[in-house]
Amino acid sequence: MSRKRFRPLTASTTAPYLAGVVAGAVCLCLATVPASAADTAPVVSRGVTIPAFYNPPAYLPSANGALVRTEPMKLGLSIPGLDGRPMPGTATRLMYKSTDSSGQPVAVTGTYIEPSAAWKQSGPRPLVAMASGTMGQGDQCAPSFALENPLTLTGDTVSVGYEALAAYRILATGAAVVLTDYVGLGATDRLHTYVNRLDQGHAVLDAARAARSVPGASVTAASPTGLYGYSQGGGAAASAAELQSSYAPEVPLAGTYAGAPPADLTSTMKGIDGSALAGALAWSVSGFAQADPDVRAVVEKSISDAGKAALKDASTMCVGDALFGYGFTKSTKWTKDGRSLSDVIAAEPRAQAALDKQRIGTLKPTGPVRVATGLHDDIVPHAQARQLAVDWCRKGGSVTYDALVLPNLGDKILTNHLVPLLTDQGDAISWLTDRLAGKPATGNCWSMPVQP
Repeated sequence: MSRKRFRPLTASTTAPYLAGVVAGAVCLCLATVPASAADTAPVVSRGVTIPAFYNPPAYLPSANGALVRTEPMKLGLSIPGLDGRPMPGTATRLMYKSTDSSGQPVAVTGTYIEPSAAWKQSGPRPLVAMASGTMGQGDQCAPSFALENPLTLTGDTVSVGYEALAAYRILATGAAVVLTDYVGLGATDRLHTYVNRLDQGHAVLDAARAARSVPGASVTAASPTGLYGYSQGGGAAASAAELQSSYAPEVPLAGTYAGAPPADLTSTMKGIDGSALAGALAWSVSGFAQADPDVRAVVEKSISDAGKAALKDASTMCVGDALFGYGFTKSTKWTKDGRSLSDVIAAEPRAQAALDKQRIGTLKPTGPVRVATGLHDDIVPHAQARQLAVDWCRKGGSVTYDALVLPNLGDKILTNHLVPLLTDQGDAISWLTDRLAGKPATGNCWSMPVQP
């Protein structure tokens, strides 16, 4: 069965996600998820059949981070080691329970990789919870899919597993890696809630919890944990660092790398609008319309029929599809009155308030953090990422801020956003490895007044 998981923008979308449960029908250790999650019919997204593993069960464990199921997974890029073990490690696909931004249980998928390399620093083997950069909104775009299939290229979809480079470099240090697929990306029961602060932060922290229970994993509750992410992943890692103290205080957080974090979505929406990655604006709006009734009401009232068709179409796209399908599109083409989506939301106080709740930087992060941002980044604007570092410094955080000064490689064409991902990767992993090894961080909040 081919099924697109976009929820039509109608009044019916205000119905609760969770099915009612007859009292006493379920034991207290289980939590309900949407009734449709029990549907085991194959889901096909842009010609790619999603394995049944990704269909969440009707009921989930009550504990956040509890494993729902696992299975061995073959990495798409792997070579046999001299000892017979695959390099860079042995992968396990996993589904675990998390809590979404509405406080409801949700199944999240991902991948745990047990490294072949030994951890040569002091202490137990550490864990890095990776938060992927933008992959898309279709289930076939899930980061775990991309680790197994580094290039998905069909007549209907294009996806590239670019996060494998960072994951493999981290594994080479001897640290284990767990990579989350986020809420609704991979798992077939709902739409991916792109850049939702709580959904992402919870998914990252619960992935770290789940990793400890993976069969054959060498990490334990005592393993120092690092968070790593760039772009969408930078925002997810930053959110997780803020939420750790209240949501997952038992996760021993040693450090967080947040590269090009979209901390202020109002600013980021303006940066994405009309850019090569304009499709990401559709993912943002669709995700928030699903999760927040105030945003949904504005979207239903203000988006034109052409805009609704674009949002539905984009909801099954990966980054490659969005570049070809909606590159450089301006959101003025999607609204009834020709205003941009940013202007539409800004004119509706309740919708703007809902977006403001997504702001990262209002809480003090746990442990040392490193914020890096390209000076010319106009997709995830440099100024708002710098402001995150300022906000954290003002709250007493241990912040290392790096403004990456590179040539201006062209506005709105992604180069100023993507090049820092690669040029800063080595320094980011070295910084995080030092934190996992117990080396103290030297923050530079004192230098913020003169930092670009």
